[in-house]
Amino acid sequence: MTDSKSALDIISKQLDQIREAGTYKEERIIVSQQSSEIDVEGTEEKVLNFCANNYLGLSNNKVLMEAAKKTIDTHGLGLSSVRFICGTQNIHTKLEKTIAQFHEMEDAILYSSCFDANTGFFEGILALSEGTTLAIISDALNHASIIDGVRLCRKANRLIYKHMDMEDLESKLQQAQEQTVRIIATDGIFSMDGDVAPINEICDLAEKYDAIVMVDESHATGFFGKKGRGASEFCGALNRVDLICSTMGKALGGSSGGFTVGKKVYIDMLRQRSRPYLFSNTVSPAIVGAATKAFEIIMESTDLLLKLQENTRYFRTKMLEAGFKIPIGEHPIIPIMLGEGRVAIEYADKMLKKGIYVIGFSYPVVPKGKARIRVQISAGHSKEQLDKAINAFIEVGKDMGVIKSEN
Repeated sequence: MTDSKSALDIISKQLDQIREAGTYKEERIIVSQQSSEIDVEGTEEKVLNFCANNYLGLSNNKVLMEAAKKTIDTHGLGLSSVRFICGTQNIHTKLEKTIAQFHEMEDAILYSSCFDANTGFFEGILALSEGTTLAIISDALNHASIIDGVRLCRKANRLIYKHMDMEDLESKLQQAQEQTVRIIATDGIFSMDGDVAPINEICDLAEKYDAIVMVDESHATGFFGKKGRGASEFCGALNRVDLICSTMGKALGGSSGGFTVGKKVYIDMLRQRSRPYLFSNTVSPAIVGAATKAFEIIMESTDLLLKLQENTRYFRTKMLEAGFKIPIGEHPIIPIMLGEGRVAIEYADKMLKKGIYVIGFSYPVVPKGKARIRVQISAGHSKEQLDKAINAFIEVGKDMGVIKSEN
């Protein structure tokens, strides 16, 4: 095997530049189950985890783990196939019906991840509009999976509107009137800031300009909205959205797997033309068993959702009182704005020494000058754990001059 010397030199120099900028991303090694309290390689004691998408604290839930084990016993490890050949089991159709019931929609389709659900959605809808023309209008801060899905539709008129700017969205819809089919794509919750898309207003414009609305609810499914049905429900627009893409890999046990849910005609077309669905192995039985149980838990009770809301309000209030810069909101994603990437990474390292696991986010994950530590609150956090994290943030913040010290 021969390596390209020029390619290796270029990549090595780029990596050196990333290190010099202080934004090189080191991966910490967890040697325990995912939980509010974890064991991290290189630390002598357990640390509190405040940066996982484990919003409901279900990642090591014993009921879900038992459901996964039982499903392995009855349905095996995997299907070694795709759905339309010999990869569809009764548990897959049961979970799809459960997802549709939860969202009060007609049908659902499973994917190995929400990333695949998003890229597969746009490919499938492009197939839906063969012989016609297509316009996709996407929020500027949408997740990378939506961006990649839109890029795959090379024949579409691809338009980007300013982040949550409804005037700009309307302008883009007006530009797209020559196309036969129009799709508005947006995150329900934007993962770096925790801000909520104005979905009702988006639906108003969709009705005015005859467009389909697709919402990615990955950072909302199971815990945001009155009954955990996401930002669409929070905005009072659940029955107005055409399609929702989301994940089982965050609040619903934290394993993997994604889905698209909506009108049956769209789901039927995705089963026929969506490439990640047609050419990827079926979601494994263990994941399906655990996800089905997770949906049952959140459909039976809102206790975890209410605990998460309480924890989120408490943490936000205390951090604002301490003088930290935090965007106003209600979501358990809470960005602690620090500005420079080097500051965010140093801050996170100091927090780990105090027993708090958080990560600094910097360019290119977030825009230059907007580095932050993204805290994520869980229903699994106790008040004592929240207080420990808050106190550590304050101590490090004063030490680094991020917040003012008391005289």
